[in-house]
Amino acid sequence: MKTTQLLRRLVPVLAASAFLAYGGIAAAQTAAPVVRVRATIDKVNPDSLEVSTKAGKKQTLKLAPDLMLFSVSHAAITDIKSDSFIGSAAVPLPDGSLKALEVHVFPAGMKVGEGHYAWDLGKKSSMTNGTVGDVVVTSGRTITVKYPDGEKKIVVPPDVPIVSLNKGDRSLLVAGAHGVFFVSKAADGSDVVGRATVGVDGVVPPM
Repeated sequence: MKTTQLLRRLVPVLAASAFLAYGGIAAAQTAAPVVRVRATIDKVNPDSLEVSTKAGKKQTLKLAPDLMLFSVSHAAITDIKSDSFIGSAAVPLPDGSLKALEVHVFPAGMKVGEGHYAWDLGKKSSMTNGTVGDVVVTSGRTITVKYPDGEKKIVVPPDVPIVSLNKGDRSLLVAGAHGVFFVSKAADGSDVVGRATVGVDGVVPPM
């Protein structure tokens, strides 16, 4: 095959590949980021919530059709066992371990957000979701949390809130309830809730 003929065949293929690659990058760049809105529910509408954020801002949040909800209730350090799946917002300690700001225990068989990544509950805060290995309650309340890429030792001070999460439904959405709402922007500019953790019996989700 002559060089000119080969080029004629290759140019459209290369152009299509470049277009697809660019499209993938563009889609990734334009994907709506998710932000966490910590707020109290003021009013519940059929497809939206009116809330007051912790900063005192009034905001309307649309509810996604496939909204995922978790209830949040009080728990204790003794509810955390080896092989429990937990999450903990925490800050670093000088020895490389983490000091918990809160701990939440997932229901048996559920694993959500597994890993270790940045969080927005304070300067240098992180979130670690993983499976509990060792639990040492008598020596500083230290928990080893394992996830696919590693593990972290988390110290849980006595005054740190510990809560349990359970699958919930829209009956959790009542005026006066406190929640953490995972919100993204829709094409029309509205704020849409895809996932939320909502406290029951006055509990304020600590994460």
